[in-house]
Amino acid sequence: MTTVVELDVPAGRLGLARTFDHVPAFGFQIGAIIGDAPPLVRVSGSDRQSIERSLEDDPSVDVLATVSVSADESTRSESTGPFWVFRLEFTGGLELFQRLVASADGAVLSARGREGIWSLQLLFHDRESVSTCYDLFERYEFDVEVTRLTGMDDLERVQTPLTQTQYETICTAHDLGYFDVPRAITLEELAAELDVSHQALSERLRRSQAALISAELSGGLDSSPIDP
Repeated sequence: MTTVVELDVPAGRLGLARTFDHVPAFGFQIGAIIGDAPPLVRVSGSDRQSIERSLEDDPSVDVLATVSVSADESTRSESTGPFWVFRLEFTGGLELFQRLVASADGAVLSARGREGIWSLQLLFHDRESVSTCYDLFERYEFDVEVTRLTGMDDLERVQTPLTQTQYETICTAHDLGYFDVPRAITLEELAAELDVSHQALSERLRRSQAALISAELSGGLDSSPIDP
């Protein structure tokens, strides 16, 4: 059964540890980490200038772009207050973590951080893959603490904007290297693998990406009514 794993990892193993140390109340949220594309990261903390300086000095990330820098209603959450969106390229720990997840046919659905801890959601095809990945985490000393396992039958309980079909499509595309640079598989080949038309797959991927981006920029990962 397809399984969603929720786990915690210290920032010292994945990244942003220095920023956590230097910025009071620093927190972040990332939607799906797909392929090698640097993700959009929603950050919050004391003020934008302090966050930006700390990120630029943090050896675990490179700041590629500031997507949103104002603290108006478009960048404010009732629960966390003002936030800003950066495109960050992670190095070191997170790179290795992603490779280990991918080697077990898994995918990173979301990540968020608070008080020096990363909380992540991972998607796997079956429980055997979960066990394989956990063994890899132990081998590379990621100090992982699993907090929850959820079967795909319990999808409504998982905080995600994707439908079950979108979950499975994104995971298969990730596993077969569609999001790699350069791509390991074409859209036509992926469509044949999933037994859908080229047009249907193209629309499904666009809707999945739109759901993830909308959830990220709106400050949450609530379920979305978008069709597969």
